[in-house]
Amino acid sequence: MNRDRKFKERLYAQFARLGKALSSPSRLEILELLAQGERTVDSLAQETALSLANVSQHLKALRAACLVESRKQGLFVWYRLADPIVFELSRTLRTVAESRLAELERIVSQQFVDRSEAEAVSIKELLRRGRSGDVVVLDTRPAGEYAAGHIPGALSVPVDDLEKRLKELPRRKSYVAYCRGPYCIYADRAVEILKASGRRAQRLREGFPDWRAAGLPVERQTDAGA
Repeated sequence: MNRDRKFKERLYAQFARLGKALSSPSRLEILELLAQGERTVDSLAQETALSLANVSQHLKALRAACLVESRKQGLFVWYRLADPIVFELSRTLRTVAESRLAELERIVSQQFVDRSEAEAVSIKELLRRGRSGDVVVLDTRPAGEYAAGHIPGALSVPVDDLEKRLKELPRRKSYVAYCRGPYCIYADRAVEILKASGRRAQRLREGFPDWRAAGLPVERQTDAGA
């Protein structure tokens, strides 16, 4: 085997490490969750409905591919994305799938049968409306994800708490709800609840990780003095 051929095989073997690590649906979901902020194995297991042993094995594979890192705090080990570019890798995979896989479009259409793009707001449009003070932004993710990082000025209203907190939200305001990403159901549910209560509401087309990846300001709960 000549030197150039050996180099090519070694080179593409390294690229294939990433492909192998991303070949599991569960690992892709874990990466999406870690894009929201650090998580423990227990938290990931609860969110993904996998056993602790299964989650640990998936994290081991992701660590072997240098896609996640960890730190120990007390009795718990916290996992995070190894680098912001890991989210970009996940987003690129999503974009290619949206462009090339007709089955993906069918699955999404079945899940979000009542979703209308007229109810969607882009990040650019949200920035414009935010400067005018014309909108209240709602973070509908779990409170822990909000604490780890959120759009500045957004109110934390987890979707499961929204109905009992409607009295806190003035009817005269216009609302934009966001969550983890374009296929997260939290924002859609929030819009449904808000509109049913007579309020004007739309969802953010992208999720919080997309906002952060765009280089826009991010606020953490500790930053806000909470």
